[in-house]
Amino acid sequence: MSSGKHSLLVDKSKMPLTLGLAFVAFTTQFGGGFASGAQIYQYFINYGIWCLVLPLLSQGLYALFFWYGMRYAYKHKTYDYRSFSDSLYGETRHLMSNLYEICYLIMIGTASAAAFATGGSTISTLFGIPYWMSTVIIGAFIFFIALFGTSVVRKCASTLSVLIIAGLVLVLVPNIIAQWSDITVSVSRMAGGEMSVLSSESGAFGSALWSAVLYFFFQLASVSVMYQQMEEVTDVKQINRAAVWMFVCNFVAMELSIIGLLAVAYVAELATASIPMLVLVQNGVGAKILTPVISALIILGAISTAVNMISGIVTRCVNAVERRKTSKEEKEKGHLARNAVFTLLFTFLAFGIAQFGLMAVVSRGYAYLGYAAFVTLFVPFILHAAVTRMKEI
Repeated sequence: MSSGKHSLLVDKSKMPLTLGLAFVAFTTQFGGGFASGAQIYQYFINYGIWCLVLPLLSQGLYALFFWYGMRYAYKHKTYDYRSFSDSLYGETRHLMSNLYEICYLIMIGTASAAAFATGGSTISTLFGIPYWMSTVIIGAFIFFIALFGTSVVRKCASTLSVLIIAGLVLVLVPNIIAQWSDITVSVSRMAGGEMSVLSSESGAFGSALWSAVLYFFFQLASVSVMYQQMEEVTDVKQINRAAVWMFVCNFVAMELSIIGLLAVAYVAELATASIPMLVLVQNGVGAKILTPVISALIILGAISTAVNMISGIVTRCVNAVERRKTSKEEKEKGHLARNAVFTLLFTFLAFGIAQFGLMAVVSRGYAYLGYAAFVTLFVPFILHAAVTRMKEI
């Protein structure tokens, strides 16, 4: 997940607006957990054979609720999450808008910690450096970029995302072809009720269903990054088509990742690995070439995501402090120092959370985010659609 207006603005001169919107929605899912394969295992493959069909549900709900949010933002001209919340929640806005602020903060902290953990785990796996030291290296990059170069990073974040997606395709397609027999064996074993080496689940459909829905819940929290894109829209048909492309792109990408990662579902080394995607590469074809490629892309994506998240909350905090200043000169005096203090604070906070490891961040942090999104987004969207009979979109 990533936010920040400059990183996600659609350049209509380079791609159709509808595809651009779908691509923005895809990048909100493509964070550290997804890039590493950790989310795929935690929320889908660990629940058995159902992992092959439940992405239809999670991505269908994702596209539907993003479509609703985008349609509302376009009609009511609410191009940031606070104005959107105040408009949608109506009389309950004093409570619910502030609750969503908390949800947004959880999203920032979780995504940043996952980025630390992903980058740190990747460096540790590649070079044998202790995990905590690897996260210190990632933290140093994040701190200095967030402090001095956020505008540059935000502008190239979409390009980094394209490179990462291209890298995944480069990794997954040849490995799916080369390891197809292993994938079919994994499917057969799962169909027989045998769980992957990472799983402690029973394979029951109810548990798998809830996990897929919970995955949707925490991804729903990032719907706020789409509101600013509605300034570019000129017709609701663009939003409708974008939602269709959103579902297609996200479902295909997730299904491709699941199928690829099934190749190593029963590989013993997966039990102690932090980056499942690296296990796939190192057990597949072209490992010498693809391992550094996918590793570099994961690290770049992790840093980019964390910088965007941390710079967002730093800007909010610095603006809150400087709002008390009466003149421009007072605001400029000490501005860099205030930036440094808040950047260091939130970088260290994400660093601390990341010490629990990537799988812990993904399984616990994202679960809390999912519950928060359920209260502040899922239920309000459902109630709003029912009460208004969808006449306000």
